[in-house]
Amino acid sequence: MRRSPGLRYAWRRDRQAGRPSLMARSRSERPPALLWRLLSALPTLLILLLLAWAGLFLVLAPELPDTDSLFADSEQRTVTILAADDSVLATRGVEGARFVGLDEIAPHLVQAVLAIEDHRFYAHFGIDPIGLVRALWSNLAAGEVVAGGSTLTQQLAKNLFLTPERSLKRKLQELALALWLEARLSKDEILVLYLNRVYLGAGAYGVEAAARRYFGKSAKEVTLSEAAMLAGLLKAPSALAPTRDLARARARAEVVLRRMVELGMITPERAAAARARPAALAPETKTDLAGHFLDWLLDDLTDRLGKHGRDLVVRTTLDRQIQLAAEDALRAALAGEGRKRGVEEGAIVVLDAQGAVRAMVGGASYRTNRFNRATDARRQAGSAFKPFLYLAALRAGWAPESPIEDRPIALGTWRPENFDGRYRGRVTLEEAFAHSLNAAAARLIQSVGPEAVIRVARTMGIASSLPAVPALALGAAEVSPLELAAAYLPFLAEGLRRPVFAVREVRDDRGRLLYRFAGGAQRVLEPGELSAMRRLLTAVVERGTGRAARLPDRPVAGKTGTSQDFRDAWFVGFSGEFLVAVWLGNDDNRPMDGVTGGSLPARIARAVLEAAPPSRLAPEVAEGWRGSPAPPSAREENGLALLLDWVRRTFGGP
Repeated sequence: MRRSPGLRYAWRRDRQAGRPSLMARSRSERPPALLWRLLSALPTLLILLLLAWAGLFLVLAPELPDTDSLFADSEQRTVTILAADDSVLATRGVEGARFVGLDEIAPHLVQAVLAIEDHRFYAHFGIDPIGLVRALWSNLAAGEVVAGGSTLTQQLAKNLFLTPERSLKRKLQELALALWLEARLSKDEILVLYLNRVYLGAGAYGVEAAARRYFGKSAKEVTLSEAAMLAGLLKAPSALAPTRDLARARARAEVVLRRMVELGMITPERAAAARARPAALAPETKTDLAGHFLDWLLDDLTDRLGKHGRDLVVRTTLDRQIQLAAEDALRAALAGEGRKRGVEEGAIVVLDAQGAVRAMVGGASYRTNRFNRATDARRQAGSAFKPFLYLAALRAGWAPESPIEDRPIALGTWRPENFDGRYRGRVTLEEAFAHSLNAAAARLIQSVGPEAVIRVARTMGIASSLPAVPALALGAAEVSPLELAAAYLPFLAEGLRRPVFAVREVRDDRGRLLYRFAGGAQRVLEPGELSAMRRLLTAVVERGTGRAARLPDRPVAGKTGTSQDFRDAWFVGFSGEFLVAVWLGNDDNRPMDGVTGGSLPARIARAVLEAAPPSRLAPEVAEGWRGSPAPPSAREENGLALLLDWVRRTFGGP
């Protein structure tokens, strides 16, 4: 059997002195009768549990692998990620792929893992009764499951042999397998297996792979603050990964440091020194094309497939041409006008009519900040949320030609104002939408009700919390760029709601198919609703707030959005078979200098759509986006147009 270097990590704990034993207590100090009966029955319960474990082991034993194979299977594998044209985007998993022993891992990293996951690891037999009782008490006190009592050995058993299913049968299997591992392996061997197989986010399995992925160094070289961050990821590796949310990863690392101090593993002075120099991500040394997309994809892939036993080839939907155009457009905007107007960050998502992610930019620079704003930032949508309000109005009997008053309005203490401070009196619904008139929108939600708007938004795919208040008309809800793009998709995809996807298929190095996207669609817009909404969205770009997104050779439809005090600026629009969502703002929520959705975001969207392949939609479908002509008062007319109108009215003709 393969043996790892014998290395134990132990520490001292203060013990209370002079405490009388249970036998030395007086009869009046004995526990209550119920507790005393439970204690008396404990030996019988233990015997029954051992018999149950023995029976379960006899059932499982024929399927259990030889322990030597557990070490061989711990080697890291390579993931080759292909773009939509099957060119190689990236290869992940090569760095840190080597299996490492305990003598190749920094001692404070091992201590950090034990401190936060199982500090009695070297004292229990695979199951920790004290930990189970503590977890049970915490859960009973909270009225819900807030703590688990799984030992590190149980976690390893689950990762090696079991599915993530939550059931009593699975828990009993986990307990039996943990005892089997403890009987067959030394403590150090269990620990080294765990540290090499545990998932730590961003596609990294094992502490060596994670240390190289996040910090660009081996597991033996990590600092105390880096070790605490890695150990902290064990609670929720995908959500806490520093590539996704560095602030949350650092906050979790602080919890680990405090726990290490409590257990006497490190001194308060060492913890303070680690806090003074918190862990930071190493600069990306490879190409960072679509870096945010790759991190997001690998986390999603891990959730679907778990740890892979062979090298994988992942075929994605990403279009290199569109991705490069999106990254260049955002970079140029932020370096130029954006810098002058106080804009530091942005995000872009490009979908096609099938729901495939063709491009994703999660921030200004993947090298310096790997937080993916395209998928994880929650920002106020502003007027980019209005399509759901207007669709609710259409379903309530309104039409694009319906008149509505654009005058000052007060709904309780809420007094919405138009962006330019002007009011246009009686206008059509189409004009109100095209020019994003807030007073008219407030009247509209007063008519249809916030609940109807929420129902429509849910139908279209918005999953975030939505407040049932009048201010929802102006986008008081917080959404991510990917979520908002997906909710606009039915306007492009002929009224069909489709799941967003980034992976076409996954095969192993033998060519065996492991996963293929199955697709699926649900009709959420009737033809009349679709035609009316396309008409409204096209009016925004042709003569409304989104004119900066116009293209000379094909129609563009979309909606601008600007949140209060210029904290968020949006443009979501589509042309041909591609939809693009653009968000600009600052991570700390600082206001920008007058940046609206119709300025920089609309121009970024135009640049991305220009780089997209020409539309393959039938000409009559593309023409149908334009809808019926606008009323004369809203047209950009000249003398020739008036003359032609008079000729048509007088003599007839097309």
